[in-house]
Amino acid sequence: MSRLKFGVFLAPVHAPGQNPTTALERDLELIEHLDRLDYDEAWIGEHHSAGSEIIGSPEIVIAAAAQRTRRIRLGTGVTSISYHNPLWVADRLVLLDHLTRGRVLFGVGPGSLPTDSSMIGLTPTDTRELLEENLDIILRLLAGETVTATTRTHRLVDAKLQLAPYSDPLFDITVAAVASPTGARLAGRHGLGLLNIGATLSADGFDALAHHWNILTERAAAAGKPVVDRSQWRLVGPFHLAETVEQAYRDVEHGIEHWFGYFQKVAAFPQMAVAGDNVKEMIDFINEAGIGVIGTADQARAQVQRLVDQTGGFGSMLLMAHDWAAPDATRRSFEIFARDVAPHFQGQARPTLEAAASAAAGRAGHAQAQLDAIDHMSKRYEQEKADS
Repeated sequence: MSRLKFGVFLAPVHAPGQNPTTALERDLELIEHLDRLDYDEAWIGEHHSAGSEIIGSPEIVIAAAAQRTRRIRLGTGVTSISYHNPLWVADRLVLLDHLTRGRVLFGVGPGSLPTDSSMIGLTPTDTRELLEENLDIILRLLAGETVTATTRTHRLVDAKLQLAPYSDPLFDITVAAVASPTGARLAGRHGLGLLNIGATLSADGFDALAHHWNILTERAAAAGKPVVDRSQWRLVGPFHLAETVEQAYRDVEHGIEHWFGYFQKVAAFPQMAVAGDNVKEMIDFINEAGIGVIGTADQARAQVQRLVDQTGGFGSMLLMAHDWAAPDATRRSFEIFARDVAPHFQGQARPTLEAAASAAAGRAGHAQAQLDAIDHMSKRYEQEKADS
């Protein structure tokens, strides 16, 4: 890819017991911060239980964030479309497309937490089957069709959107995937993008990256759909950066135990197979298992390159938001990434490095030329004085 994009995947994961109002404000402030740092995308999750991922409506947060930002694109990461009437999902996204002036991105999935779906009487199997049904209906509605359909949860009769999208022809739509082929299969069938949420959070997820694009292209061919461009492939992974490895380690002592505990003991999400019983083991697991990076910009560049090599190229690297570090250190981590990592994958680092190297190589000659010019002008001045 000529220019890799970067963004944040904001579930979020906040420790229970803290003030949710201020936690949500920090989330919005982080998106503002990323907009100023020229990040490309922010994806906001939908969850309804378990106490840590406290955003129940990514659409509402996107509407708020759109008023605070100028250029960053804002995505639902993801809308759990199995929980909702597909007509209203499509309607809300078109509305957001207008409110954001075309900055909205639409991520879809079945919903990751069984504690969410159980409250509306659905099993994880139900939600995956509904994902296929509802996605088909939503895409037909977004294409301007009038839809009559019955699913196990909703009935539509001559349903049609009253607004056309602001984006021409339509905002980006992407399907979530972890390790199984489900997301890649649906993305290929419908000609949609792919969002690998578990790209690095398990060995299965990383290994599956090499196969997901093949699944997508094979299903696209079977459905007679054009293969979506690789720029529509997004990967998610965790990072925390500081000026030194030692500082990064000290930073994450603030909150990494909660993050690990959430995936190990609370969220029934076995695909996130993280391991570690204390802070040192947790840090070692992140770095040594290839899950992500707790360290420096050099290590982060190597991790991003590892993912590029594993996939053969993708479009966006989304940094998983977390409360491993205190807010100031978290903001600093995103600053370091924007300053010292992103430019190496966006064609911005090499020209300045080459210009500096070229200037250094010719410095001696240019310095002598400067001295010669000073000597020449000094002698000319002396001659002018002598002639006057």
